[in-house]
Amino acid sequence: MVETFGVRLQERIRALGPLCVGIDPSRHLLESWGRTDTVDGLEFFSLAVLEAVTDVAAAIKPQVAFFERFGSEGFRVLERLIGDARDAQVMVIGDAKRADIGSTNEGYAEAWLSERSPLRCDAVTVNPYLGFAALEPFITLATGTGRGVFVLSGTSNSDDRAIQNTRTIEGETIEEIVLRTVAGLNKRDDGLGSLGVVLGATRDKPNFNLASLGGPFLVPGLGMQGATAENVARIYDRCPPGTVLGSVSRAVLQAGPEKSSLRDAAQRWRDDLSSALL
Repeated sequence: MVETFGVRLQERIRALGPLCVGIDPSRHLLESWGRTDTVDGLEFFSLAVLEAVTDVAAAIKPQVAFFERFGSEGFRVLERLIGDARDAQVMVIGDAKRADIGSTNEGYAEAWLSERSPLRCDAVTVNPYLGFAALEPFITLATGTGRGVFVLSGTSNSDDRAIQNTRTIEGETIEEIVLRTVAGLNKRDDGLGSLGVVLGATRDKPNFNLASLGGPFLVPGLGMQGATAENVARIYDRCPPGTVLGSVSRAVLQAGPEKSSLRDAAQRWRDDLSSALL
């Protein structure tokens, strides 16, 4: 039987700590590093971050949009970043937030989770708002390959709350429906399942027993958006160790371009999150 993504991630978190470093090579960050907003700048930035956080972060999370804006050359850099991370045994979460009808999602799932794809990651983020049935290609491929899917539940942006906190006639919020559905799907796996959720640290704890999810949590909102390790600990206080992965992007990336400074920033966040969660 294929080992689930959740089990692999939990082992990685226990070994290195619960930090995921987002790789977001925006124009502003490239220029702040003294690099041009070009493919060359993109490649230097991305590989420098990977080198700096290897053996510090449990995972990296490249934001696909910042690579996609350069077209095929941007995807070439992303493919190299993913391949180099794989060689360094750093887990990769592709922050693609893909969503479409089921037949189209078959293509997206193959791009991000299929063994034959140069873009294959350990996990990918997806949007559930076209329905969970449409996500089946991701779920099937992930569980069959030992890879994972992080489903958006409660994001760290306040603009999204109007939709995610909308209540059904039964009084359940959309956010809670996502959590309940993911928990139900994870029950078919032994140990921590392949399906996780994205649930930001800048929001209130949902009316759902997070310890019952049966899968990992990807937690954005740390650093520049205002959340701290203590905020994460408050929301996830009853979750099993190794199930919560805090995602930090700009608060680490702005420490560059010196790799030692990037590493120091990542280590501080890793240590704070470890103290709060492990």
